[in-house]
Amino acid sequence: MRKSFLFVLLIALCGSAIAAPRGVHVITFGKVLPVKLFIGPNANDTVPLKIRSLYVDGKLKEFTTGPIHDVTDRLFVVRRAFRLNNNLPDEDNKVPDWVWQQGGWLLVDRLTGRVSQVNLQLFDPFYSHAEWFRDYAAYCGLSDDGEILYAMVMQLGNRKPIVKKKLGNASNAPDPSADCEPPNWQKAPTRVTFSPKKGQPVSFSIFGHAADIAPGSDEE
Repeated sequence: MRKSFLFVLLIALCGSAIAAPRGVHVITFGKVLPVKLFIGPNANDTVPLKIRSLYVDGKLKEFTTGPIHDVTDRLFVVRRAFRLNNNLPDEDNKVPDWVWQQGGWLLVDRLTGRVSQVNLQLFDPFYSHAEWFRDYAAYCGLSDDGEILYAMVMQLGNRKPIVKKKLGNASNAPDPSADCEPPNWQKAPTRVTFSPKKGQPVSFSIFGHAADIAPGSDEE
């Protein structure tokens, strides 16, 4: 009887060990620090920027800026910030001259602790401003030559854009909002509106992995 009891207890303990969850990862942010965002081309061409460190299990993973957007109870996205060494090759300076820049977006998994880059086509780190809704990112994208302005909507996990519509020519103005205001989301039905400074607003209704020009838009 005693041997049978010990055998049953051993099986129960093994089952509990197999079913036990993996270690929980701790995602934390450091305190907000004021820095200067370098916008060039001169050394004094800077604007204020607030950054925070992103830690996973106490280890520094990235620097971030701006608020986070919870995609699900497990996943969130946040804008990346990073430092560039501004020293010239012939400058005899062992200490790097760090300048701050804004990057793309990071996807953080609270369960696994994984931090990965979000693929946003034609997203310009200086020019584009992403507005998130659910797992969609809407922003004004810029062509590789910096000449053409696009309305862009990307969905996490989808390599191809749901919306890619030419809005006009970019003016290359110092202020990114001079050409395009941040997109405006609506729900029920899911719709996003782009308002370029040159041209009429255009709206798109989002249907899962597809989109269509919404009724009432000035587009043909």
